[in-house]
Amino acid sequence: MPGGPGVTIMVLSWIITLYTLWQMVEMHELVPGKRFDRYHELGQHAFGEKCGLWIVVPLQLSCEVGLGIIYMVTGGKSLKKIYNTVQPDGRDIRTTYFIMMFGLVHFVLSHLPSFNSITAVSFLAALMSLGYSTIAWGASLHKGVQPTVSYAPRHTSTRDISFDFFGGLGDVAFAFAGHNVVLEIQATIPSTPEKPSKKPMWKGVVVAYIIVALCYFPVAFCGYLVFGNLVEDNVLLSLEKPTSLIVAANAFVVVHVIGSYQVFSMPVFDMIESFLVKQMKFKPSWILRFVSRNLYVAFTMFVGITFPFFGGLMGFFGGYCFAPTSYYIPCIIWLKLYKPKRFSLSWFGNWACIIVGLILTLLGPIGGMVSLIQSARTFQFFS
Repeated sequence: MPGGPGVTIMVLSWIITLYTLWQMVEMHELVPGKRFDRYHELGQHAFGEKCGLWIVVPLQLSCEVGLGIIYMVTGGKSLKKIYNTVQPDGRDIRTTYFIMMFGLVHFVLSHLPSFNSITAVSFLAALMSLGYSTIAWGASLHKGVQPTVSYAPRHTSTRDISFDFFGGLGDVAFAFAGHNVVLEIQATIPSTPEKPSKKPMWKGVVVAYIIVALCYFPVAFCGYLVFGNLVEDNVLLSLEKPTSLIVAANAFVVVHVIGSYQVFSMPVFDMIESFLVKQMKFKPSWILRFVSRNLYVAFTMFVGITFPFFGGLMGFFGGYCFAPTSYYIPCIIWLKLYKPKRFSLSWFGNWACIIVGLILTLLGPIGGMVSLIQSARTFQFFS
């Protein structure tokens, strides 16, 4: 997604998703004396018990499972990059085994009981994201613009250029995932009428979004400046030197996605265990928790091993489920509950966000699916 259009879409998406996060933080305690601790609870309040559940839960679950799969792939590829950088002449080890190594960590961490238990892990993950992002754009600038750099589209046919652009839209939507866990996180903050949880939560969101901007924008701009249309989906995979920094940056990525995997898996664990207890009538126990969580980790690891196509997965999931949950479902809920006056600034703003989100939802999955198919054609299983 080169040049002006790419920059415009990235900045616009950052602004839109910051606005929709503010909406969700505000709506957490919309009803006096009640807190909507889950995304689907807010959806049920707006759309009705059954309709709200079916609108929100499949999309939210797809986002969180999709993130788990992509984090498995990212962690495995980063571990492999570390190995190849440290041992350039060493034995070639398949990506599959690095994904399995990364997955082993989560068979342990996934048994932490709640968001409060992973506070340190998620905080460390945020610090790591700043670290590897700074190294990525700094090392790219140090490497300098490549002699053969080209900023033209990768492909020459209109069809392929369009599919690349569609996939890029999905990639951008994928970058903004916090909406799927923001209410669960806000639920851990004490709240009173005098000191509602939305005040500290909003401060935290602003800090997080500043970090997002410091991480994503310089990496995207510098990576494209230096490598042009040959830049990898993960720019760190395009870099080879300085060796120590590249190893450190990829190690930071591994720590970051370990923490992020846990943050986005917690709501999934909650859904799975609630379903097993309430619907399937299983007795709550540590065995149930142990088996269900391990099976989920094994599932995301297996799918990651089977489809280790980072760019295609991002484009598909970004358009299919992240655009709805991050761009326009909060706006639809806001319009339904607050009913701003027609043609007012709020009315126009929300409808603009909805239209942008719908475009991403329609086009992103197409580009992502095409990328997945193209990658699968040349993929050798267990390579």
